[in-house]
Amino acid sequence: MGNQLLEFLNELAENNSKEWMDANRDWYLDIKTYFLDEVTELLKGLIPIEPGLEVLRPKDCIFRQNRDVRFSPDKRPYKTNLAGYFSTGGKKSPGPGYYLHVQPGESFLAGGIWMPPADVIKKIRQEIDYDGKELERVLLEPTFKKFFGEMEGEQLKTSPRDYESDHPYIQYLRYKSFIVSHPLTDKAIQNGSYKQVALSGFSIMKPFHDFLAKALEDVEDGSKIL
Repeated sequence: MGNQLLEFLNELAENNSKEWMDANRDWYLDIKTYFLDEVTELLKGLIPIEPGLEVLRPKDCIFRQNRDVRFSPDKRPYKTNLAGYFSTGGKKSPGPGYYLHVQPGESFLAGGIWMPPADVIKKIRQEIDYDGKELERVLLEPTFKKFFGEMEGEQLKTSPRDYESDHPYIQYLRYKSFIVSHPLTDKAIQNGSYKQVALSGFSIMKPFHDFLAKALEDVEDGSKIL
């Protein structure tokens, strides 16, 4: 079925129209059911890593195929990928989440927090200022570094407000998103081995998520107020 999944997404990319989708509705529903089963399996495997995910329903971890084109110059009606997102607060949570993206030639797994609002960025920067050594330890841990490489995300060209350019962790304070990712091959999607790769990657990612989640806690202990 992994072959059919990629084949369907290829065909959808070449025929991105309501007419094509209507004509291939049964194929789409088969693919959607298959992908939901895959997400169910991933969620089950993720719960021992992140017990807070136990409250999620698999169907709430996938995204609609329809694109929101109201404010976009790109009027293609459908996304040309399938994706799953696992966060303890659900898809709309401001906290960190585990992400799976399936698209021919462009599949990957990722995690962290992408383009958070200003108040969330402020809290993360406060945590970096308070305990940047811990974030650096996580990012430079050999297994983590080998699997994910560098942290990703848009960065400021200058120092953020309230932080000096010579801050010991300025390279992390400049980030506006806090993301790590790992590519997945088409072959891994086709034969299903990507699931084990994803679960292994998500396990390696857990300390990174723990740091970000800690930054978003409302803490008042006399020494730190977020």
